[in-house]
Order: sequence, then C-alpha cells, then structure tokens
Amino acid sequence: MTNYEEKVAEVEAIIREIETGSLPLNLLFEKFNLAVEKLEQCDEFLAKNKEQMEILIENLNP
Repeated sequence: MTNYEEKVAEVEAIIREIETGSLPLNLLFEKFNLAVEKLEQCDEFLAKNKEQMEILIENLNP
C-alpha cells in the first residue's frame, strides 16, 4: 500500500469515527483537523504526480 493509500484509509477511518457521534466535541475537532491535514497531503501528492505525468507526456510528443 502506498503512502497515499494509507492516508486515504486513515481519513476514511476518521470519518467513520466522527460519524459515530460518540466523540467529545474537542476530540471531534482534533480528528477533523487531522483528516483535513491528511487530505491536503493527498492533494499535494496528486498534484506532484500529475505534473510529472504531464512532463512525461510532453516528452513523448515531438
């Protein structure tokens, strides 16, 4: 499993935990912030790899 996939799985687990409604409010906010941080890391990963793919595609086209 890649780092990206691990982060997505962690976000999904956090969402499931939040949806239970059993977290105290302060912990709910901490979990939410953690999920947002992981999603931002996923977005950075995707943007970086998209850029690399575009460079490779440009090199294929003379």
